[in-house]
Amino acid sequence: MKGRRLFVAGATIVVLALVATYGGRAAHAWQSRLDPVSIPSAPAGDASAVARGAKLAAIGGCISCHTAPDGQPFAGGLPLQTPYGVIYSTNITPDPDTGIGRWSLDAFTRAMRHGVSRDGHLLYPAFPYPHFTRMSDADIASLYAWLMSREPINARAPKNELRFPLGFRPIMAAWNLLYLHPGPHEASSTNAADPEIARGRYLVDSVGHCGACHTPLDRLGAERRDSALQGGTTEGWDAPALTNLSTRPKPWTQAQLVSYLRTGFASEHGASAGPMRPVTRLLADASAEDVQAMAAYLITFQSNAQATRGDAAASSMNSASSASSSSSNSSISHVSVAAQPGNGTSLFVAACASCHGESAPMSGGPGHPSLSLGTAINADSPRNMVRIILDGIDWDDSASAQFMPPFAGTFTNAQIAELANYTRTRFTARGPWPSLDADAVARLRKEGPQR
Repeated sequence: MKGRRLFVAGATIVVLALVATYGGRAAHAWQSRLDPVSIPSAPAGDASAVARGAKLAAIGGCISCHTAPDGQPFAGGLPLQTPYGVIYSTNITPDPDTGIGRWSLDAFTRAMRHGVSRDGHLLYPAFPYPHFTRMSDADIASLYAWLMSREPINARAPKNELRFPLGFRPIMAAWNLLYLHPGPHEASSTNAADPEIARGRYLVDSVGHCGACHTPLDRLGAERRDSALQGGTTEGWDAPALTNLSTRPKPWTQAQLVSYLRTGFASEHGASAGPMRPVTRLLADASAEDVQAMAAYLITFQSNAQATRGDAAASSMNSASSASSSSSNSSISHVSVAAQPGNGTSLFVAACASCHGESAPMSGGPGHPSLSLGTAINADSPRNMVRIILDGIDWDDSASAQFMPPFAGTFTNAQIAELANYTRTRFTARGPWPSLDADAVARLRKEGPQR
């Protein structure tokens, strides 16, 4: 609560200071209304542009944010929980009254580049235009073409529920002056020699907007540029750092990243969960070459990039032996903690052992990594481990579907803390999380998205 009050006070001071200091520059941040069009601009008209836009929309995850629970695709209305209140996503179908059906390509480009709606009002960066601004003109036109080929749906989003003074949209003019750097992505000379890495950097930074979740935010809700991709928090989950993938219990390879991004499962690491789950579902429909490029770029952050990039064969050969070793280590750890009362042993046996015990078919065998390799169980924070126990992993009909039932309504806060700490002690050498108790679980329960 104190932090929120500080934010509101700070935002007000920033606005007043910028208006006083920059005067004319701040005035330019308010944009004029663009004329509506009776027929949307020719979407570069051909089927190839629409097809290309569909691939980009999959990377951008447009449907995830612009579809309400039980709502029509892209019709908006999804409540986005922020520390400053609730923002509802908008209708991006070509409906002329409640969507973008009267938007020209110029209006759409302005929204993507500058965060300004067709009628001139300023958008909130829950719509990640600070990333979309880096898209090329051709990619923005293709995305526009694809959206204009969707079915028009008449649906008006609810009004946002933001704390004062953040409901006053012109305040975003000051935010944009501080944080928005409009314009398309500039190629990096460092990666110019490798077109795949350059393409991956472009996709991660622009339409993929990976930093929106995987970068920590400052007090004003902007990404900390000095900590890009070093981890963030979203929807009650930790989005882990993407800059230290080589330091995990089993270093990530490009092949493992591609598998994870396109299927939601990596044979040496585990399954996607939480906010990353829909991302991987959508990336299955993206261009395989583009996902390969994104993985290639992310691997360049790692200290042993040259050793791990593209090492699919070695990765597969080592997985079985590593899993077997982890399973043996788990047995030893299990013996040392099983005799301790109240440590979650019985909870694990009752709820987890059928899938994650040493003899279970889903534990340690080829394609079924031991829990000891999971990111959540090895993390410094217990947040994701608790969230997985609370929320589970929902089922889908994909060929690589992974499933875990939720236990939010089954276990008490104290039991979840015991189970998480026991599982971490059993499968890793790090021991229980000192901060994880019933009160901590109660707080984490409240952080989940209220949808």
